[in-house]
Amino acid sequence: MVPDGSRTGHIDGVPGPLIINERPDIERTMERAQLDCELEKLHAESHGWALACCGRDREEAEEVLQSAYLKVFAGKARFDGRSTFRTWLFGVIRRTAAEERRRNIVHRLRAAAYAVIAPSDTRTGADTILEIAQRQERLLSALRELSPRQREVLQLVFYHDMTIEDAATAMSVSLGTARTHYERGKARLLEKLAGEANDAA
Repeated sequence: MVPDGSRTGHIDGVPGPLIINERPDIERTMERAQLDCELEKLHAESHGWALACCGRDREEAEEVLQSAYLKVFAGKARFDGRSTFRTWLFGVIRRTAAEERRRNIVHRLRAAAYAVIAPSDTRTGADTILEIAQRQERLLSALRELSPRQREVLQLVFYHDMTIEDAATAMSVSLGTARTHYERGKARLLEKLAGEANDAA
């Protein structure tokens, strides 16, 4: 339920960020307009990250995202400039998702789907499409073998193009911890994929 007088937007089929009525004073209105602009620009990525934090549960991800936006607008989460706005926002979303998991007794994150197979070349043969599908399924299967932290850092680095340092900030862990999860996750992923490739040979 959206508060009376508020509005929501939509970007590429994903729910738009919550926009609450402006406060009357000019300074707060300007600050709010800047927040609206930043959140709008990052919304598609934020929605994808919320999905990853919620085990691909779309309904839970939308609730988490709305709660994270409310924290920002209410001043419960304030950007201090020590990182990029995106890195800070991803950290807010992740912490909000963790709170939601505790409330709902969600035991673990499910694997994240990185892409939907939709070949644009209509000349692509059925064998090629099947091979792509099989490769993606092998990747998802390998990801399921990783710990939640390893999956998170790999998604932030490879899918969201973050540095390991930014990923550490978003995950609220030390840089050393993030590096350890990144290296171990990458090694396990490559080992798993190589093993499956040898089995299929």
